[in-house]
Amino acid sequence: MTATRQICVRIRVRPFDAKDLNVLTTTDFTELGLIEPLTRALAAQDYIKPTPIQEKAIPQLLDNADLLGIAQTGSGKTAAFVLPILQHLTNDGFRPSPKGALALILAPTRELALQIGNSVKAYAKHLQIRHTVILGGVNQNPQVKALAKGVDVLIATPGRLLDLMEQGHVHLDDVEHLVLDEADRMLDMGFIHDVRKIVKAVPEERQTLLFSATMPKEVAKLANDILFAPVRIDIAPKTVTADRIEQRVIHVPAGKKGALLQDLLTDPSFYRVIVFTRTKHRANRVAKQLGQAGIEAAAIHGNKSQAARQRALDGFKANRLRVLVATDIAARGIDVDGVTHVINFELPNDTESYVHRIGRTARAGAEGMAYSFCDPAERTHLRGIERLIKRPIDVQDHDLSELAANQSQPERRPSKPKRKPQGKRPANSNGKPRRRRRNRKPAKAA
Repeated sequence: MTATRQICVRIRVRPFDAKDLNVLTTTDFTELGLIEPLTRALAAQDYIKPTPIQEKAIPQLLDNADLLGIAQTGSGKTAAFVLPILQHLTNDGFRPSPKGALALILAPTRELALQIGNSVKAYAKHLQIRHTVILGGVNQNPQVKALAKGVDVLIATPGRLLDLMEQGHVHLDDVEHLVLDEADRMLDMGFIHDVRKIVKAVPEERQTLLFSATMPKEVAKLANDILFAPVRIDIAPKTVTADRIEQRVIHVPAGKKGALLQDLLTDPSFYRVIVFTRTKHRANRVAKQLGQAGIEAAAIHGNKSQAARQRALDGFKANRLRVLVATDIAARGIDVDGVTHVINFELPNDTESYVHRIGRTARAGAEGMAYSFCDPAERTHLRGIERLIKRPIDVQDHDLSELAANQSQPERRPSKPKRKPQGKRPANSNGKPRRRRRNRKPAKAA
């Protein structure tokens, strides 16, 4: 890469608070230079005023600049990059070649890829734009068929995209706009090498956008390698967690967490709840226990097929499920309005995951509550979280003695079945016990 890639124009926006999403700015979308079909689609979605990142990013992207965006989830960054790309594709009038794509958007999780796909569909309602989403966990044949004639916008997870590239079902020779969304999450999930392979397959003459909630060294190096003289827009939050989220911690032994969860859910105000666990096995177990207690729940994690994950999400959004039990794969990329409570059944090992977990509530101007169950072994994690959010979490007392009868016992490995005593071996005809045969090695030749 040339030294010019290190040039960076910085735009620092005033500190961003989630409340800004509902505060009218002095600019509306019509003043940002967007074409009428896009503003009409936005109006149908009740989007009248842009968020800070949209207000700063859209004019720069319409001017073909590369962009490095530091923004938390919920800041409106999807519209910030999708809208300019749709306008470029419409104005340029180019068509993709078979198995090709003009714009490529990479997302770390299947849920985020589908969410971006839904946004593209909504914003391109009045445009002649073809798009498709490719991701793992489902049959690839419909995806291959959708790619056969080429698409304008391709939204993909890195693993499935590489698979289809290696099979010859898609090429990236036509890509003019490349977006890496949630780059830090891709790093956490081990996709950084896959991303670099994909970037090498994209033409150097392109517009590149990289968005990340945080900027670890690896992401900063990636940005330096792939961006050319980028504009940097930093939407720094005033507080790490939204002010509208009331946070509480309950100190509870690990064996009573299941009973405590069921006890809290007897309150009807826990209307739409996401419960987070550290492991996939624990998520399955918690969902099963809730179901046995008559509480509609489903688990969602990486071992579930995409169809099963989508059924769980659809049921949760449609209020057929009251509780969604998830691993950290759901901490980003799932945008479900009306989540009343987030419960950390287990505290995350990564303190930043706590912020993304509880950010699933208090969205779109609503208020929310986050509970954390902390057993003695997790107190180190709790102190790390409090250092990150720069304040102690309020402790809520709960009468745990009443939970003893319904105590959820900690998991134990299944014990090996005991060998039955063999007793005396059956006797031969001469009355002597039979000898056990041994596999003798053949004698070596002299």
